[in-house]
Parts: sequence; structure tokens; C-alpha cells
Amino acid sequence: MKIIIIANRLPVKIERKEGKFIIERSEGGLATGLGSLDTEAEKFWVGWPGIHTDDEGEKEEITKKLHELNFHPVFLSDNQIENYYEGYSNSTIWPLCHYFFSYIEYKAEYWEAYQKVNTLFSNEAVPFIENDDIVWVQDYQLMLLPKMIRDQKPNANIGYFHHIPFPSYELFRVLPEREEVLEGLLGADLIGFHTHDYMRHFISAIYRVLDLNCSLDEINLKDRIVHVDAFPMGINYDQYHNAPRLPEVKEKALLLKEELGDKTVILSVDRLDYSKGILHRLNGFVQFLQNHPEYHEKVSLAMIVVPSRDNVEMYADLKTKIDQAIGEINGKYSKLGWNPIYYFYRSFSFEELIAMYDISGIALVTPLRDGMNLVAKEYLATKTDNTGVLILSEMAGAAIELQDAIIINPNDTDEIENAILQALTMPEKEKKERLLKMQKKISTQTVKKWANDFVNELQSIKAQNREILQKIVGKRQLTQIKSAYDEAASRLILLDYDGTLAPFVKNPEDAVPSPKLLELLQKMSADKKNKVVINSGRNHQILDQWFEGSALDFAAEHGVFYKDNGTWHKNILEKVEWDDEILDIIQHTIDKTPRSQMEQKNAALVWHYRNVDVWLADLRAQQLINALIGPCARLNLQIVPGNKIVEIKPPDFNKGSEVLRRLEQQAYDFVLAIGDDTTDEDMFRALPADGISIKVGNFSAAAKYRIPLQSSVIPFLANLIK
Repeated sequence: MKIIIIANRLPVKIERKEGKFIIERSEGGLATGLGSLDTEAEKFWVGWPGIHTDDEGEKEEITKKLHELNFHPVFLSDNQIENYYEGYSNSTIWPLCHYFFSYIEYKAEYWEAYQKVNTLFSNEAVPFIENDDIVWVQDYQLMLLPKMIRDQKPNANIGYFHHIPFPSYELFRVLPEREEVLEGLLGADLIGFHTHDYMRHFISAIYRVLDLNCSLDEINLKDRIVHVDAFPMGINYDQYHNAPRLPEVKEKALLLKEELGDKTVILSVDRLDYSKGILHRLNGFVQFLQNHPEYHEKVSLAMIVVPSRDNVEMYADLKTKIDQAIGEINGKYSKLGWNPIYYFYRSFSFEELIAMYDISGIALVTPLRDGMNLVAKEYLATKTDNTGVLILSEMAGAAIELQDAIIINPNDTDEIENAILQALTMPEKEKKERLLKMQKKISTQTVKKWANDFVNELQSIKAQNREILQKIVGKRQLTQIKSAYDEAASRLILLDYDGTLAPFVKNPEDAVPSPKLLELLQKMSADKKNKVVINSGRNHQILDQWFEGSALDFAAEHGVFYKDNGTWHKNILEKVEWDDEILDIIQHTIDKTPRSQMEQKNAALVWHYRNVDVWLADLRAQQLINALIGPCARLNLQIVPGNKIVEIKPPDFNKGSEVLRRLEQQAYDFVLAIGDDTTDEDMFRALPADGISIKVGNFSAAAKYRIPLQSSVIPFLANLIK
């Protein structure tokens, strides 16, 4: 088994020196986490090497050297870098995911380049992917890649991790290519996000855009289940915690203290980007200076801004505004020996950054939107003297874990001002308590744990999907079932109707049986060895109407009524009189839920919501169930959630009780039950040990087999009785 990591960039630095290429590993957070996986599997990387060349000889030389490290380069042209990376990835997807709607740029050439580059990555990776390998695709630049690999390697074990926020459906829906992007991601077996919020937004987009069935954190596809989960990324805690003791860090920290004096240092570290909230932060800090002159000459803001895309007009404009704002603040408030803001527009080495963390009493981390933000965790890890206060934006993914930070809304300058004052006046005991709680959290939720948790869950999902695949009725399974059918002398065949024999339609009254179905059922029931029963939740009047003249047997309303040899019987002697409270509760739910309706059967009440928006339907169904629990308990009634329904009925009879009644009447050496709903699982559980249960649609642990599509049921039955 191999682990194949596919990311936009390889973890290397390549330089030309004296006509040769010098390659060095670059250990970022991702490379560190993946390098610390608890596995003996060989690890491979696929990605852009970070260098452009059109010379085939140079490409060959670079490739040869990278292959020695198990790195597989994907070379990009200048045009592809511009349109795929700077274009679709960073000018369309990045602002979309960070909620900067007005910054989104749509160009046909961006999307075209994005597709082509994802294909290049697929072409590089697919040739050496084997069935047992783990493929882990990283981030928003490669959202089409999981499906591309799945199409060529259907048995691959594929994971995808989204390192930036995933937007709410209301924003995501503006993306013209929304379907293609989501379908691309669903090529993965496991899709990971930093927080449950992003996970929730993604699932919302899935069922609204693709109309797929989602059950909590699972998305049901034809032949497998895609799992969605939250994996908060951490840091190499020990590395950061021990770093302040390094001699070179101590030396740099002393030099910085000499330069900055004995003032309290507030530190901010960001890449140049509009999502980081740098201008908002400056506005909050200047407001603090205006309202609290007593802290002049006592507090300075050290602002590190790492250059990024400053050749792009939007980013160049942002840098200009930052430069101007800092110049104005320092010009207005500076005094001899004191600058309010120390501004560093450059990258810092690891040792320099640790030294800055070490001397800073406060970290001001206030992005307007951020996937995780590891700076907050790095800062906390370095504080070995139990001092240091973190001010953290609630819009950063890290805020969910670091609740002992001072949490603020980064858009509110008053909150930024008040948070700075709170941090400066916080008692030492409180500082220590907050810090130790957060350090305990990040010391366990490390980047190593993040990587291992993801890979372990991916492997368990693969095993589960293998079981699901084995349950699907294919040629081998059909042969086994048909062999048992042909050898049997007495057969009981129980068939659900809606979603099994007939498609699940939005209007329940439109689910009339097709001529093809009627012909098939007539042929099945004509065989004297067969007892064919339609075991349905429908009322007996509609079943009589649809199957008039048929020799079939029936069970209606989940076993409350049954038809043997042309005669209907009922298991409940007295007519059910529905309580006004229950009727009022259901009517109230209908009033609040457009396109829902109530069906009143002889012995059941059903709230139908198959035409309702999925989110609203889930909400109202749960509210209805909660409201019905009390009155149904008092009246000894059962609440049965089903496929787009909530049903209230007497508890003594269900589809399983009808199976047991039939088995008590006669011995059968072949029993088959097919259904698509949760109510059909009562039928599956009531079968004898050698009975054959088949779930239509979603996976069910209660069924031995599965037919993924309702349209395959009639062909299956036709093949069975040949």
C-alpha cells in the first residue's frame, strides 16, 4: 500500500545555481503532518514543483531528481499558472469561499484552465495508483480531481481535505460550475473540513444542488457512501513549544527586545490578503490609541505582513492602503523612542517568527474569514512562561477550539478596542489559566493527530464501502438468489410498493402501477409455487383500485389490513378516532410548511413532505415528532418516520407483523422481501434466517442485499422468474 498526497504545490524549494537545480524539502504544516503518519506505507507526492520552464531537458532533470524523493511533478505553463491558479483558484473560488462576493471574477478561460490542470494532475497520478493505495487530495485548487481519479480507478481509496472555509449555499449557488465542482468532490470517499460549520454548508449544497440523499454526515451514492467530517488541523506542538529555548531564537529575541524596548508588544502575523482583516485591525488599534492615551509609549503593535500576489491590482491596492494607514497612525502618534506600529512587509524565518511570538504579550488574530488560522495556535504553543493573551476572530476556524481566547467580531472596531484593553488589564492568574487550557487543547489536537485521524477514518470508510459494494445485487448475487428461487417448492415474496415497485413521485396519487409492472406481477402470481404479497403503507381502497382483478395478496397500512384469497381482513376491530390535539398539531405543521399535506387512512395519519425544501422538511419533521411525543404516548400510538413522511399509527402492527402472520400460516422454503423505506426494515428483521432481504436505494444494515436504483427492481424480478 502507498499513500499518495496530491496538492497544488510539492513541499520543495527549487533553485537554479550555476546551471544546476538545487532541490530542498520545505517542511510546512501539511508536509509535517503527512510526514508524521503512523504508517509503514511508502509516501508519494504529486504537485507543481513551484518553478516554470519550457525546456524539456530541464523538466527531465527536475523530474529525475524529484522521483528520487518520491515526488511527481506536474509542470504548468505561464498561461495555466495565470488562469488556473491566479484565475479560477484565487480569483473565483477563494473570494467565494471567504464571502467576498464582489471580488469574484468569472472568466471562461479560468474555468477551462482549471479543468485542464486538474486533468494534468490526474494524468500524473493515475498510472501509479493501485487498488489498496490511499489517495489524499488537498484543497480547493483540485476540487475536480477526486472524480477524475474515481472514473479511472473506481476501487481507489480517495480522501479530500478542504483547507479554507466552505460557504453557505446562498453564496455557493452563484458559482456557474457548482454542479461540476460538487460532483468532482464526490469522487472522494471522505471529505474533510476544519469545522462542523463548513461541513454543514457543504452538505446543504449537496442536497440542494445535486438533490442527493444525505443522512447526517453521509451522502448516499449508487455504489458507495461518501462521508463528510470535521478534522481541526493542528500544529507540531512540541516543535513550537521547545523552539524559544533554541540559542538562535534567544539571540534574536534579545535583539528584538532591545529594538522595541520594554513596551507590551501586540503581534499580528498575516499573509497579504483581503480576508485577513488587516485594515479593520488597524482601525480598531487606532481607536484604542484615541480612547486610551494612558497607554501611549507603553504599547506597540508589531505587524508582520507576508508578501502575496502583490502584482495583482487588488492586492497592490490593499498594500497601498495598509502602508498609508500605518504611515498616518505613526505620523500622528509617534513620539521620540516610541512608534505605535512596527511594520514588517516581508517573510520571517522560523527562528525570527518564534522570537516575535516569544516577546509578544498579546497576539491579535482577527481575520474576516479563515479556514483555521494556525498562527493563533503557534503563538500559544511558544508561551512557555505562562503569559500571553490571544485575541481571536470568531470567523477563524480555530475559534471553535480556542474558546479561552478573547473572542471578537473582527468587523467591530469597538470589540477590537475593548479586547486590547481587556488583554492589557487581565490579571496574571487569569492569563495563566486561559493559556494552560488552550495549550492543553492544542498539545493533543496536533497536526500529527489530524493527519492520522483522517487517514484512519478513510481506511475504515473504505472497508464499509467494500461491504456496501458486496451487498449490491449484481450477476453473482442474482445467480445465487435465482438458484434458491428455482430450487424452492413454496415461495413467499413480499414487495413494498412506493419506491420499490413504483418510482417515488412527488404527488402520491400519481404512483399508479405501470402496465409492465401489472404484467410482471400477474406472471409471478400465476406460478402456483408463489405467494406474492404487496406489503404497503397505502390504504386498502387505493390498492384495490390500482390492482382490480389481480390475484395478488396485500397488506395495507403496515399490516393493519390484509387481503387473503380475494378477501380483506382487519387486525383492528374498532375504527381509530383521532384526537383533536394530534390533528391540530399536524395541521399547524402543514400551515408552516408549504407543499406538505396530511393523509388520513383508516388506522393511520400521515404527514407527507416529499415536495418540501430539504432543510425545512428536516426541521419541521423533527418539530412535529417532538410535538407528537406527548399525546401519542398518552394514547398508546406509534410515531413512525419514513421516506418523506411521518406516520402515526397503533403500535401492534407493522410490516414485520404481517410477515410473521404469513409464516405462521404456512411453511415456505424461499422467502424474499424487497423495500426501500425504514418501515420495510421491520419486514427484513422478521424474515427467517435464510430469508432474502433487499433494500432499494440507500444502504441498510438490516438487509442482506441492495439494489441501488428503483428502476432496477422490475428487471431484477423479471430475471428472477425466467
